[in-house]
Amino acid sequence: MNNHKLIVILGPTASGKSDIAVALAKKFEGEIISADSRQNKKGSL
Repeated sequence: MNNHKLIVILGPTASGKSDIAVALAKKFEGEIISADSRQNKKGSL
């Protein structure tokens, strides 16, 4: 059984979600998957 975790950050535009996502990805050696109604992105730090 794997021990993967999923963190979801939701909120309005320009509320600081990206800064929090980058900090968490660095802290936990994770990756960011970003999606909205017009774009989808996936990347590693």
